[in-house]
Amino acid sequence: MTLPLYETLRPNELNQIVGQDHLVGTKGLITGIIASKNPMSLLLWGPPGCGKTTIARLYIKSFDAETLSISPVSHSIQDIKKLLETRKKTPLLAQRPLIVFVDEIHRFNKAQQDVFLPHLENGSLLLIGATTENPSFSINDALLSRLQVLTLQPLQNTHMQQIIERCCTSYNLQITDDAKKMIIHASSKDARHLCNLLQNCKLFENGPITPEVLEAITNKRFPRYDKNADEHYNCISCFHKSIRSSDADASLYYLARMLGAGEEPEFLARRMLRMASEDIGLADPNATRVAMDAWDTYKRLGSPEGELALAQCAIYLALSPKSNASYVAYKKSLQHARETSTEPLPKHLLNSPTKFMKKEGYGKGYVYDHDTEEGCSSQRCFPDNVEEVSYYSPKERGFERDMKKRLSYFKQIKKNLRLNLNRR
Repeated sequence: MTLPLYETLRPNELNQIVGQDHLVGTKGLITGIIASKNPMSLLLWGPPGCGKTTIARLYIKSFDAETLSISPVSHSIQDIKKLLETRKKTPLLAQRPLIVFVDEIHRFNKAQQDVFLPHLENGSLLLIGATTENPSFSINDALLSRLQVLTLQPLQNTHMQQIIERCCTSYNLQITDDAKKMIIHASSKDARHLCNLLQNCKLFENGPITPEVLEAITNKRFPRYDKNADEHYNCISCFHKSIRSSDADASLYYLARMLGAGEEPEFLARRMLRMASEDIGLADPNATRVAMDAWDTYKRLGSPEGELALAQCAIYLALSPKSNASYVAYKKSLQHARETSTEPLPKHLLNSPTKFMKKEGYGKGYVYDHDTEEGCSSQRCFPDNVEEVSYYSPKERGFERDMKKRLSYFKQIKKNLRLNLNRR
């Protein structure tokens, strides 16, 4: 019987593993533990097909120890108790350290997980667990406190591309660029699933793997979406303009369409942060915080759960008051600053930490605004030869109504103070 492609391609060395450099790179935690020759109990937590089982096997292989692999699918708790008791009663076996690997450990309920506790406490075994579930909810507290939890990152498209290239090189596969993009999307960043798809294509097609072959094999039609071509830019344009137009439903539609076609969620999070700054601005200062929180939530949860945070952000931005006043003001100030960049800075606003600087007039005539009755002085802040210009023109929408009132308030104070000075 032919081994699955993912088994024959499984890395034999830690440096062959992709996407988990924080654990198995030259400065990775697992690399360091192996180098120290002092194994410890670990819990590997990460999404399907990211390398948990491979890392666990290579980690265990690095130590001179008795090993036992357990799966909740094929072993009951009674089986495990018998195995551990048999070893305990066999002196020759008991003299060697035992490392037990439990794949999908979350499939044992919290009461069943207690079977490992006494053996961990007396040091007769080390436990390596692998799980796709959040350990806080799937692993009992007593066991969790005895394990070093290591989080594996979801594989990125570049990592999936590396795995495809490895498959093609090892098995003389030919695959078109469009088919590569489709198969990466179809595999949902699961390396095992990706290998299975490639193996199925190879079994039923001797020629190059194309999008048509992929659709025929999987009996599924994939979205034709090239992240480097027109459809990518067209979709993001529609998404951006739907939010700008305050159409929450259309915004959700384009967000879902792009995510469904394999767009990078963090690209969309980054674009929404830009929208919050450019198209909403000070009309709702909270918009940038919502966008940042959505991005952070996605980074912590990943897909698909984290995508809900992106959807909530899209709705919030679409229904926020809109203003590009600060964006326009900044553009005007940039142009003005470029045109007058050689003008000397106003000396009264400069610090004067030395006697020489004071002698040169640095800081002379500066008014400390907190010492004034209004908390605002009439002093001029632009360079002497640069015209005072009003760049910022707030809208009568959202929080910018308040900003407009504040702007008028301070302008009027300065005007009155200057009038009083001129009358003296």
